Amino acid sequence: MVDARSATTGCLAGVRILDLTQFEAGPSCTEALAWLGAEVVKVENPKGGDPGRTSFRSGPGQDSWYFLLFNANKKSITLNLKSPRGIALVNDLARKADVFVENFAPGAIERLGLGYDAIRKVNPGIIYAQVKGFGTGSPFEDNLAFDMIAQACGGIMSVSGERDGPPVKPGATLGDTGTGMLLAISVLGALYRRKGTGQGERLEIAMQDAMLHYIRVCFAAQATSGRPAERAGAKLASGGNPPCGIYPCKPGGPNDYVYIYTSRANPAHWHRLLQVIGREDLIGNPQYETGLARTEHEPQIDEMISAWTRQRDKNEAMRILGAAGIPAGAVLDTGELQNDPSFEKRGIMQTIQHPACGPFKMPAWPVRHDGAPPPVKPAPLLGEHTGDVLGAWLGLSADDVKGLRRDGVI
Repeated sequence: MVDARSATTGCLAGVRILDLTQFEAGPSCTEALAWLGAEVVKVENPKGGDPGRTSFRSGPGQDSWYFLLFNANKKSITLNLKSPRGIALVNDLARKADVFVENFAPGAIERLGLGYDAIRKVNPGIIYAQVKGFGTGSPFEDNLAFDMIAQACGGIMSVSGERDGPPVKPGATLGDTGTGMLLAISVLGALYRRKGTGQGERLEIAMQDAMLHYIRVCFAAQATSGRPAERAGAKLASGGNPPCGIYPCKPGGPNDYVYIYTSRANPAHWHRLLQVIGREDLIGNPQYETGLARTEHEPQIDEMISAWTRQRDKNEAMRILGAAGIPAGAVLDTGELQNDPSFEKRGIMQTIQHPACGPFKMPAWPVRHDGAPPPVKPAPLLGEHTGDVLGAWLGLSADDVKGLRRDGVI
């Protein structure tokens, strides 16, 4: 369970974030900041809200699991951005905010009159953060982009997949959440600088540009070989140091595999592995003693290791190899991860009680603060906090809020 101390961690307590993001890249950034204690107010269209609310819908009249996963710990207000009064209220809220975050299509926020220059006029100290698909000055800066587009154009797909096969999109949403995490780090840096200078600034991150951050080892491989980095399947893009890869385990299900790695920096890994699989006779054999020599015999090495792993399930193989000081990891699927009690005990998985969707177990912020991660609160219902936020931030009365609702502004 989550340590009670984490309830008062609030690293960003007092920080106000106006969140005009949707889907995943922007919301993953603002959710991280919310987990760290910021008051994140999500501004949504009164008619339906964030389109992510209806992606992978969990049931009639319920927000989707997808939305719940990327909008925990936030507040939701509704504002009609096609209404002049709605735009005026965004400006009023921005005047009270520390951070403004948006990930609309290229040019959309400016057409609304809420671009950086406009917001800076009402709040010179604001940190204005934007996610776009392609960077300013890119020949594609006006193009739309989603996670998979960023992964394709940012090099991720070119280095994913088997060596002789086509490019593959990784299952992880690096284009979206990977970009969001980089932006969150930059927001924290900007907030820290502002404490000393009082200066606001504009932060821009392009999803394509962010992907380069995650393939830096591949650029090292290119510099070494003089050729674009190649796909390496389960091996390393930086080149061979067999054994290194995914090996089959019993009973032979779709994820019954264990990953085994022997480090270049520690030749003892290879010797320990030979001892575990009963091939001590190969210790010191020049055909297998160095990584370079083993590269020439990689198929034979993979087969001798597979013969050992096929006799064990993946968890047993990981326990035996790990206990022997050999880097190894069972290939765990989402069901195994969600049902592993150790994650819940440590607070890495937490169960929220959502008013419409009921209990839902989800990953929390993975960093532990004073021994525990921050507690997760359910993603908000559409417009759930409109009256509270407009009252607390702008001093509007209950009657004022009723009038705005009557006029279709909220």
